[in-house]
Amino acid sequence: MCTKKEKLTKTNTMFEAQLQFVSDAVMAFAHAFKDMHMDLCDGKPGICNELKPIKGTELLKYLRKIKFTGLSGDEFHFDPNGDGPARYNIIHFKQVAPNDYKWVRVGQYLEGELKLNISEIQFKLSHPNPPESVCSLPCSTGQAKKYVDGESCCWHCFNCTQYQIRSPLDETQCENCPMGTTPNELKTICIEIPEQFLRPESGWAIGAMSFSSTGILITLFVVGIFVKHGDTPVVRASGRELSYVLLSGILLCYLLTFALVLRPTDFVCGIQRFGAGFCFAVVYAALLTKTNRISRIFNAGKRTAKRPSFISPRSQIIICCGLVGVQVLINGVWIAVSPPRAVHHYPTRDDNHLVCSSHIDASYMIAFGYPILLIIICTIYAVLTRKIPEAFNESKHIGFTMYTTCVIWLAFVPLYFGTSNHVPLRITSMAVTISLSASVTLACLFSPKLYIILVHPERNIRQSMMPARHGVGKNVALTGTSHSFIGPAAAIVPNLPNTQTSCLSVKLVRVDESTQSDVYELELENNMKSNNIKTQSTQSTQTLNNNYETKYAQTLCHNAIIPEIIQTPPDHSPVPEIIGNDTKINNCNGNANNNCNS
Repeated sequence: MCTKKEKLTKTNTMFEAQLQFVSDAVMAFAHAFKDMHMDLCDGKPGICNELKPIKGTELLKYLRKIKFTGLSGDEFHFDPNGDGPARYNIIHFKQVAPNDYKWVRVGQYLEGELKLNISEIQFKLSHPNPPESVCSLPCSTGQAKKYVDGESCCWHCFNCTQYQIRSPLDETQCENCPMGTTPNELKTICIEIPEQFLRPESGWAIGAMSFSSTGILITLFVVGIFVKHGDTPVVRASGRELSYVLLSGILLCYLLTFALVLRPTDFVCGIQRFGAGFCFAVVYAALLTKTNRISRIFNAGKRTAKRPSFISPRSQIIICCGLVGVQVLINGVWIAVSPPRAVHHYPTRDDNHLVCSSHIDASYMIAFGYPILLIIICTIYAVLTRKIPEAFNESKHIGFTMYTTCVIWLAFVPLYFGTSNHVPLRITSMAVTISLSASVTLACLFSPKLYIILVHPERNIRQSMMPARHGVGKNVALTGTSHSFIGPAAAIVPNLPNTQTSCLSVKLVRVDESTQSDVYELELENNMKSNNIKTQSTQSTQTLNNNYETKYAQTLCHNAIIPEIIQTPPDHSPVPEIIGNDTKINNCNGNANNNCNS
């Protein structure tokens, strides 16, 4: 009960916190009425006629404009939306001691601004950190969201795979990084994997280039020796023109290594593709031309006296160029149909190889197919000519070269196809194989010639290049000069018919020089001579004295080859007298002097 004597004092008066809102509402209307009365009644006390009755719309205008300090000490006013100020005290029911709890103000929300004293907030006395009251925490890096059905604020996080990032446009999706790229550490973007290719500074490339450089120096040394001693029998017997072609092909094989270790570009890939087959075609086309020439010369000598066609140096060069031209045509068509390109190759997800397109598959066999065919044919010729006279044993050297080359390539093919995931090793194996094949050819074909030229120059004479002549007695002398080869053709044959011989003296056959392989020409004449004489030897030898030694030779009279039967008396006479580069002819009768060209 109120006694009507109660009063409020400023010192001991306490209000419940909720009463401030009631007070602010009452005070808002009071201030609105006051402002309205002052404007409409001109300060007159009481209710004037303008306030009878009070219009609600007019009162609302004054309510929106009021501004005062409430009982809480805070300023009160209405915002543009007609709402009062949002003022809240944040209180926390806190355990301050064991079994002791109290409400503690830890912050306030005033005029749209929240202020919290985090240090005053705790979950339990022994757990000072406050708990988080959320449905789902933000996903970590490399994770995407999967929303819970029916909930827009709750989700589950799942990991993107090793090569995925979270989509920048949709946080619920993971995106695969393109080939040749990998996610960054935060898995927010895809970054490019560094390009891998056979770099010139790598160990593989340095080893291959060192091998090739040594081969280039040796090849240039051989070329210099052949140029310096180009007119000696050893060089001439080997066929200078084809030897230079062969050395050029060997040099190209070594130079190709430097193109293989360059950074792949479309131009470099074109050089590699064209050069790989071309250098081999030059080498083995020259070898095939050599072996084919040897085979045709000795086979022709067994069958006929006719000189084989296309054995001159010019013909040999044309044949060799024709064989090489086939490879050029193959390469040209291949490049036109499938232009060389530098591409990125991805053997695995972590690789980014920059290679020529031909290194990815087996298309390089297009370049090697024709040279391999030349190797096979050349090997067959080497086998067929392996039993020719010892002085012509270059075919044996060619044969050994072909056998070794076949072994090298048989080892290279599985290595090439077995290193598809290791392109630097594949390219290095190709470079080393090409250089090794060139080295075998250089060593087997040119080292015997260099040995004679440099170590035993006394053997670098025409007699050393000639095979042993069957049917020529030990009393017949062979003389070689720097300009021609002079050998015995006929000796005196007593009581022979005039139709078979017109010379009663020893005549020397002069064989003109050839710019290539003189000894092959001489052996051809020797073989043809033997075949022509065999027909008449059976009838003629029956009339000869058994005390004489029967021999066969040729006499070139009036530019015709006439087979003759030679009888050398036991006293080994007559013997031609050799003076310098000429021969003195003795014991020719009148008929002989008229019919023979001395």
